[in-house]
Amino acid sequence: MTDRLDDGYDVVVIGGGAAGLSGALMLARVRRSVAVIDAGDPRNAPAEGVHGLLGLDGIPPGELLARGRAEVRGYGGHVVQGEVAAATRDGDGFTVTLADGRATRARRLLVSTGLTDELPDIPGIRERWGRDVLHCPYCHGWEVRDQAIGVLAGGPMSVHQALLFSGLSDDVAFFAGATPPSDEDAERLAVRGIRVVDGEVAALEVADDRLAGVRMADGEVVPRDALVVGPRMVARAGLLAALGVPAEPHPSGVGERVPSETAGVTRAPGVWVAGNVTDMTAQVGAAAAQGALAGAHINADLVAEETDAAVRDRAQPAAGRLSSTG
Repeated sequence: MTDRLDDGYDVVVIGGGAAGLSGALMLARVRRSVAVIDAGDPRNAPAEGVHGLLGLDGIPPGELLARGRAEVRGYGGHVVQGEVAAATRDGDGFTVTLADGRATRARRLLVSTGLTDELPDIPGIRERWGRDVLHCPYCHGWEVRDQAIGVLAGGPMSVHQALLFSGLSDDVAFFAGATPPSDEDAERLAVRGIRVVDGEVAALEVADDRLAGVRMADGEVVPRDALVVGPRMVARAGLLAALGVPAEPHPSGVGERVPSETAGVTRAPGVWVAGNVTDMTAQVGAAAAQGALAGAHINADLVAEETDAAVRDRAQPAAGRLSSTG
């Protein structure tokens, strides 16, 4: 990280995860002035490793970000530790103000602030999150294969999660809570060998710093090695709402995200988004790809603007000569 923040840039990237750094890398490599401003609160910080990322499977999240920051700086980009307090439209660009009072201008914005996982309010879940409390079979499933896995009902995708994890273990239990699954869902769970546990979950049992089981409201403890939950995912989109691009409910009901079109284009001119702030299910590789695509798109947009301005400037002297000789 660095504290250097110049007065203005072609592009300011807000959020320095995989999406933001990939976008900045793409822009810096075509000689765009770019600054990444990152608050240092990555969503995947509790995880031991990033999985499913070709060539880097299992790399610790912090190491991946450190490599990305070094690569951006290697091409002349700036990576700044700080929290953005506001981003406002300023003429044909934007003013970005940090919480410590510093400010800079940008011709374009790439917002990759990610999302917040709102976890179930059950004792033990937050402390184990990203370890043996997880949500994604592609991110963490291999690490809990053949273990006793529990799936906590409550989200719109919980039955779907249970079905996916049943491909990784023959011992999957679905904790139904106060509302049993529908007849259709019960049949789908049954044919995959998933048993349904009725009753409310009270807390998690931990032994030797490992999940040992799920304690029910009646005191029974169901032994489990891992617990799958479905957090409500909410885009970190306060800055975007102020620019006219608020978060909207996802059709699946799993949370809120910022809508965007191809390459992360938003309905706010000059503003792009990438990563989990717009695609809630994107893993690290997908988020990085979205950032790279957005960066290329932003550069093309700037080239078009600069070319059009040069054409207009070239035409004006010619028009003046014609007028003086006419």
